[in-house]
Amino acid sequence: MADANPQKTALAVTATVEGNRLTLLPDGPQRLDALIALIDEAQESLRILYYIFLADESGRRVRDALVAAVERGVQVSLLVDDFGSDTTKEEFFRPLTETSCEFCRFSPRFGRRYLLRNHQKLALADGRRVIIGGFNISDDYFGTVESGAWRDLGLEVEGDGVACLTRYFDDLFKWARDPKSKIRTLRRMLQQHSETEGKLHWLFGGPTRRLSPWARAVRRDLRKARRLDLIAAYFAPSPGLLRRSGNVARRGGRARLVTASKSDNKATIGAARHSYWLLLKRGVEIYEYQPTKLHTKLFVLDDVVHIGSANFDMRSLFLNLEMMLRIDDPGFAEAMHRFVDAEIKDCVRITRESHRAERTWINRIKWGIAYFLVAIADYGISHRLNFGGEPKPG
Repeated sequence: MADANPQKTALAVTATVEGNRLTLLPDGPQRLDALIALIDEAQESLRILYYIFLADESGRRVRDALVAAVERGVQVSLLVDDFGSDTTKEEFFRPLTETSCEFCRFSPRFGRRYLLRNHQKLALADGRRVIIGGFNISDDYFGTVESGAWRDLGLEVEGDGVACLTRYFDDLFKWARDPKSKIRTLRRMLQQHSETEGKLHWLFGGPTRRLSPWARAVRRDLRKARRLDLIAAYFAPSPGLLRRSGNVARRGGRARLVTASKSDNKATIGAARHSYWLLLKRGVEIYEYQPTKLHTKLFVLDDVVHIGSANFDMRSLFLNLEMMLRIDDPGFAEAMHRFVDAEIKDCVRITRESHRAERTWINRIKWGIAYFLVAIADYGISHRLNFGGEPKPG
């Protein structure tokens, strides 16, 4: 059961769910401090997994903390995505690779793994304490909103409910290191390791022909939701999931969507705007975050919260390896609804009138092309190169 009154302070929202302590990490410097503390306090093992790990000041600080952990006898394993971390050279990781640290790049190649990306983010200490979320290892994810860094979200979980991630990480690490590993083995792994008992569900997404365990859970929760708060840095879902999102408001509930007005990829903004009109007609409230680039991934549906690495787009739903925690707890969900309230204060609301004024034929063409590139072409080409045949969004 959650704390009777989960507190949102200047630092975090906290709650206890089934004996597991949850701490929200909404601010960049706070996330970096929490990550370094997790590494420094590990006693037996560290399992680290990130999409992007850059050779900047933050990256060096995290790397050096891992080196220090190895030197005091902690078993360290580090898995980074080769696509996301392609600019980070081997020289940067050498202080780790020259120790007993196990290091591996998740490396896509033509055929089986071409354009398949490990988009997950995880720092697991001693099989009992983990930090997850949308952020990567670079200065741009640990800075402040005022400095123009990404607005993102992390969550620290401590308790017995984290133990299942140990076996998942080890199996994924073994799969990534084996040049003969099969894609069907990866699919089976994502299914087998998804935990759906109790109040904390660890759900994984990845290369599937239909919906992944995480995407199935979101679809199921959308089907009955009367209250939806969704913050999505990249918003380009399948038409079916787009309709389900709109139906929350259409059947008399309240649905709020927060998307980006600034990003590193303007096509993703256009793709999101392509979907606004359908949602606005169904009664969804739409807001665009103004202060800086948005990278948050948060889904709050009634009394359930989904938080982790996945965007609400075709790549996260069907291709990328993703990790999401589904938390079924009214107290924590209410705290997260209030978190969304605070984020909306920094947004501009998109109304039917304002969107109609922007929805010129030129913009409609631009937005349509952006949606095609982000949600159809990128997904379709990647799916065929990896798996062959037609994609089945479900």
